[in-house]
Amino acid sequence: MEEFLKQCQQSGDAAYGALRSLLEKLEDPKTRRDARVFLSELHSRVGSSDDCLSKYHFQIQDILLDQYQGYRGRKKLTMMVIPSIFMPEDWSFTFYEGLNRHTDSIFKDKTVAELGCGNGWITIAIAEKWSPAKVYGLDINPRAVKVSWINLYMNAFDEQGQPIYDEEKKTLLDRVEFHESDLLAYFRERDIQLERIVGCIPQILNPNPEAMSKMITENASEEFLYDLSNYCALQGFVEDQFGLGLIARAVEEGIAVIKPAGIMIFNMGGRPGQAVCKRLFERRGFRVNRLWQTKILQAGDTDISALVEIEKNSPHRFEFFMGLSGDQPICARTAWAYGKAGGRISHALSVYSCQLRQPNQVKMIFEFLKSGFEEISSSLDLSFEDDSVADEKIPFLAYLARVLKEKSYFPYEPPAGCKRFRNLIAGFFKAYHHIPLTSDNVVVFPSRTVAIENALRLFSPRLAIVDEHLTRNLPRQWLTSLAIETAENGLSGDVLTVIEAPRQSDLMIELINKLKPQVVITGISHFEAVTSSAFVQLLDATGEIGSRLFLDISDHFELSSLPGSSGVLKYLSGTPLPSHAAIVCGLVKNQVYSDLEVAFVISEEKAILRALSKTVEVLEGNTSLISQNYYGCLFHELLAFQLTDRHPLPERRSEKPKSVEMIGFATSAVSVIDNAELSIADDQNTLIHMDVDQWFLPVPPAVKAAIFESFARQNMAETEIDVTPCIKDFVKRNYGFQTDSSTEFIYSDCSQALFSKLVLCCVQEGGTMCFPAGSNGNYVSVSKFLKANILNIPTKSEDSFKLTEEILNKALETVKKPWVYISGPTINPTGLLYSNKEIGNILTACARVGARVVIDTSFSGLEYDFEGWGGWNLEACLSKLSSSGNPSFCVSLLGGLSLKLLSGALRFGFLALNQPLLIDAFYSFPGLSKPHCTDKYAIKKLLALRAQEGGILDVVKEQTRNLESRAKRLKEALEKCGWEVLRPSAGISMVAKPSFLNKAVKLSNSLKDTGEGKKNGTYEVKLDDSTIREAIVKTTGLCINGGSWTGIPGYCRFTIALEDSEFEQALDCLVKFKSIVGN
Repeated sequence: MEEFLKQCQQSGDAAYGALRSLLEKLEDPKTRRDARVFLSELHSRVGSSDDCLSKYHFQIQDILLDQYQGYRGRKKLTMMVIPSIFMPEDWSFTFYEGLNRHTDSIFKDKTVAELGCGNGWITIAIAEKWSPAKVYGLDINPRAVKVSWINLYMNAFDEQGQPIYDEEKKTLLDRVEFHESDLLAYFRERDIQLERIVGCIPQILNPNPEAMSKMITENASEEFLYDLSNYCALQGFVEDQFGLGLIARAVEEGIAVIKPAGIMIFNMGGRPGQAVCKRLFERRGFRVNRLWQTKILQAGDTDISALVEIEKNSPHRFEFFMGLSGDQPICARTAWAYGKAGGRISHALSVYSCQLRQPNQVKMIFEFLKSGFEEISSSLDLSFEDDSVADEKIPFLAYLARVLKEKSYFPYEPPAGCKRFRNLIAGFFKAYHHIPLTSDNVVVFPSRTVAIENALRLFSPRLAIVDEHLTRNLPRQWLTSLAIETAENGLSGDVLTVIEAPRQSDLMIELINKLKPQVVITGISHFEAVTSSAFVQLLDATGEIGSRLFLDISDHFELSSLPGSSGVLKYLSGTPLPSHAAIVCGLVKNQVYSDLEVAFVISEEKAILRALSKTVEVLEGNTSLISQNYYGCLFHELLAFQLTDRHPLPERRSEKPKSVEMIGFATSAVSVIDNAELSIADDQNTLIHMDVDQWFLPVPPAVKAAIFESFARQNMAETEIDVTPCIKDFVKRNYGFQTDSSTEFIYSDCSQALFSKLVLCCVQEGGTMCFPAGSNGNYVSVSKFLKANILNIPTKSEDSFKLTEEILNKALETVKKPWVYISGPTINPTGLLYSNKEIGNILTACARVGARVVIDTSFSGLEYDFEGWGGWNLEACLSKLSSSGNPSFCVSLLGGLSLKLLSGALRFGFLALNQPLLIDAFYSFPGLSKPHCTDKYAIKKLLALRAQEGGILDVVKEQTRNLESRAKRLKEALEKCGWEVLRPSAGISMVAKPSFLNKAVKLSNSLKDTGEGKKNGTYEVKLDDSTIREAIVKTTGLCINGGSWTGIPGYCRFTIALEDSEFEQALDCLVKFKSIVGN
């Protein structure tokens, strides 16, 4: 004994060495009893006075437990402390009081962990009172862990060294373990799941980032180890500013290791304010219950000047009280002054119990954040006052997190809508309304307005009657035209007149019978929606006169597990939808985003569905993938708990159309649908798409982070989603395109939708769309579909099929009101570049005749040799031409950011208009699908990153080099297979001409083409611009664009931004086709 105390007297380190030797004896069963008896004698010898701590550098004291309500165990715990670890104080006692507020079953038979256990007294007390299956005490301070083990042995055995058994015949050694761990690292590394996590963790009032930079060892100085226990480092969380960063980290680590029904209990000092403390948990998806609150005096040696500085530089106010009896909070500055004057200040101390509201989904969200996206965790906000909002948003964020984590890119989806989304819609109608639909019965649109307008353009009726509630976003001229008697008086059939009608069915039917419209689009009033009689009357009235009916059910369609009664859907559950009728539904009834819309059309007529899907492809380009995923998640949540096909619905055939003649598709629509190279149906997802301008290479982490953050945020400020300043800066830096206060920026999900509206402006003005040979075939199809006058301007092979001033001057000589389309700087499809001089010459020629110019930059931004090319600066040229040219001359800048940002699913189109008359004309066609606020937030963030050196800009440069390498490989492969290749300089597409055109070859059909069970058939085809695409896809599964798409006779288009394995397969397909042609 004397030797032990003499060693302890030397220093704290010497005392710790003596205690460590004692612990080794306690750990050895052979010497354990004697060591425990020695501890009893030591306690009797030195007592628990403060003198012992200063003299021997340790202290043994009793902690009384019988004062706590309902406690029926031992009266006290005997605990040792040393100077280099935290000693039991008001914080920990209050925490234990809070734990006692829980029911006795809170820890019974559970796996529990205490963070920052110090000398282990709370860990041991939990084991003693509540009999958990196992309770782990964790501390980053190695000396704390050693002392905790000593305390465990001291309380697991009596003073004679005999084990103390509980009612279950277990000792504390059976229930308790202590481990050195930085918060929950011990469990994360061993994949141990916990049922309870408790923590009495300190707040850091003045964090020191260097405090933990030293090597952590138990031989470090006592001062360092004490600071270590105080976790003085910044934790990288937004809560650092309030001294709560360490608790924030503990909570997030806890999410990863807590079981779904688990509970976390934390002690929280109230200095930052109760709202801040509570929000720390709520924004991470917890329901919070405050178990206990009291006040404690602020330690006299605690410097709160750091909090004064925070108040000085922010609107936040910390919360202190004057003494223990004060009930009015005072700020840190007042508390600091009061303390300096000799007053005692106190602060609240609360114990919070927290449980995840949707544990599996929240875990998935944090798994994603921990996989390289920690920087956006401060934007996450899962606090919701309304449970219905939480029930919608948290599952979507979890789904989005899983997709972004697992997928390196976003695969091709058909224009009719994501197959998964259409399956979910059909599944919902099956499960909840007993309507036997499949995904093939559904076409997805960006919005209800777009669906209605596209349907009208598809049929282009002489007269349409439209519900007055659905006309607000239709083209102005449709609603003002009076050409009702078009067919009789011989006027142009291109005039489409829309008559607004009341929604009441009897009045609508009266108008139908009198006016005999070719298309009717209407909803059903609420009082008529409960039964099917109004719907049946509409079906009969339109069927009798041969009118197409589109019935809108948006107002009555509920995304709910208990959807309301709908007469229309009841009817459809027992009766097929007639061929002349279709259902329209706009989805806007989500709980979170009132302006996030997707729509769908349901029909049981294949021809209608196919044609409608083509209108999406031609006029819109696509429906936002993320918006489809959002609503898809809602449908999935409603279907996830249902047993599939429990009551299979019988298959039914579509009703045969009556003999009454009905309006067919517009001639222009038929021409485009039948002849344009649009998407190829691919039910099995086996085709390789070298025919679409999409990004299938890996999406950069910065893009994924921006997408997730845009949905994780709540209450975004208008300035955070105002993209116009960024777009203005972008077009100026990249193209020298000057804008001023009169410039109008218009945005859409896709640049193709914006171009469609420009074509309508051209048609309205009586202009002619002028396309150079070698333009984007999709845009030519848009113009044909919308019945624009079109001029194809020939280009020459010696000019690499670029438009030149000379060619343009000649082509525009006799054209009235020309609208010239230019793809640049990167030309789609050739992948060549216009120099600044070349575009200047082209614009000069356009200005001479007063042409309206549309420069499409959507495919630019990925130049292989930017320095050698030199870029564009249109400022001087446009300034000169605007002041001296024809007043009708103007340049509109069209652009898309998907390729420039390598974003895949995140698509964003913009249009800059400078002429007031053109702006007015554009807005007369209001049915534009606009980007959601989340898209704008993500785009603004990414544009800001792209303007900086490094980061995403480096990724863009790397992927541009990858594209250049691929272009080279594809060129070599094509040349080996007998193609003449035009080498690209930028972008994701290139063109090549096969040497085997006009050759007649025999091609094999697949089973898919000839019918299941039949032998493969063969057919002979002469390869030309209109047949080569079909020949290649049917024999190899490779989709490309032929010469009829590129506008350059003989030249096919290939896109190269494919996923790696698909690019390799594409090269193999070329070799395969060569062998087929050779045979």
